[in-house]
Amino acid sequence: MEGMPKYDVIVMGGGISGAMAAVAAASSGARTLIVESHGFLGGTLTANGVGPMMTFHAGEKLAIQGFTDQLIERLKKLGKSPGHIFDTVGFTYSVTPFDAEAMKHELELMVTESGGELLYHTMLAGVKTENGRIVSITVCNKSGLSEIEGSVFIDGTGDGDLSVLAGAEFTKGRETDGAMQPMTLKMKMYNVDIPKVKEYIHAHPEDFPLYNGDTSIIEKSPRLSVGGFDSLFKEAKAKGEISIPRENILFFETNNPGEVILNTTRILGHDATDAMSLSRAEMVGRKQCRELELFVRKYIPGFEHAVVESTGPNIGVRGSRQIKGLYTLTAEDLLEQRLFEDAIAHSGYPIDIHSPDGEGTKHQKLEWGGMYSIPYSCMITDSVRNLIVIGRCISATFEAQAAMRTTPTTGAIGHAGGVAAAIAVKGGIDVRDINIKEVQHLLKEQGAYLEV
Repeated sequence: MEGMPKYDVIVMGGGISGAMAAVAAASSGARTLIVESHGFLGGTLTANGVGPMMTFHAGEKLAIQGFTDQLIERLKKLGKSPGHIFDTVGFTYSVTPFDAEAMKHELELMVTESGGELLYHTMLAGVKTENGRIVSITVCNKSGLSEIEGSVFIDGTGDGDLSVLAGAEFTKGRETDGAMQPMTLKMKMYNVDIPKVKEYIHAHPEDFPLYNGDTSIIEKSPRLSVGGFDSLFKEAKAKGEISIPRENILFFETNNPGEVILNTTRILGHDATDAMSLSRAEMVGRKQCRELELFVRKYIPGFEHAVVESTGPNIGVRGSRQIKGLYTLTAEDLLEQRLFEDAIAHSGYPIDIHSPDGEGTKHQKLEWGGMYSIPYSCMITDSVRNLIVIGRCISATFEAQAAMRTTPTTGAIGHAGGVAAAIAVKGGIDVRDINIKEVQHLLKEQGAYLEV
């Protein structure tokens, strides 16, 4: 790590948002470094087992385009994703299954092909600031503690770690009491007999309330996504076989037929920004996954011979800190489909709150095809002049964050953050002073969809 150069743009965190930011910044001419704690990119999609991506659409409109959609096109060409397919859960417009191992490689290629550099197995240990600017970050890895200098810094940590260490203000959790959405440890299983699962669904429509008695929806996609099995889950809970504070089973078939991701565990009352609390949450999640494994093999036809492929590897976090930006996105902004002058991305994903208190999931949907915009002013702070915040920890209320937190949307936000950072570097100006029209123009040139 001796003699590392000064970078134009340093992206802390290599999740989908950070990866897209690095691709965008490097493609826009900035010397870019992405710093990631794992040995690969992809964040929740590859390190937490999250899948599928949902949703790129608002009705028939492909609302998320640009580099995030280019990733899917690359995977489709390799046979590693069926692309955007109909959501057979009946919750949103489309889901996008993928092969996680292929995604790791394609993200890495996208960053390196754009000219970006990668530093893996590296965690943030400190931030040096002077006169309201980040001068350098201290990182910890196999080389020890090292200092890396940069001109503009992008916080793609998910929890706002870089921003907080730099002195930015933040909120955490629900405004009324600080409670956060529950974490989930995903479990991936293979050797699932999907036709047999479908037979059960068709024979027991009452067990799948979202379908309102019409289970034909499950035949509309090449991969199965489903939420239900309510009576079976209730029976197992009554017998003490399940302790998960959730009302049903939710799983999604991946790109690989017969391989599914179960999004069913629910870990309440833990804080992703507290190391000990996060450690305990992992243990609770593994206990719940073990219960879930036994449950699906015993109760759900088609899972009799299913095998656990992985849990996690890390627990999935829906929300923690929200950095206080120049503007805070609200539920009203989303539901009223407000179009901001400084819009840098659009999304059609609804408000989707997993209750911090136990069972239940609260949804607020826009009209069919409705689409909201996300302003650049949610990504910059009043206190740090060369910091851009991306991903799920941008400035948003608890309810608004529950909508914009999903991976296609955060990918689009990251794309915009990378473009803005490169423009700030090129002009030698603060991130608050860039011409938003220039950002929007360059985003459109790079294939992003913007209705401004």
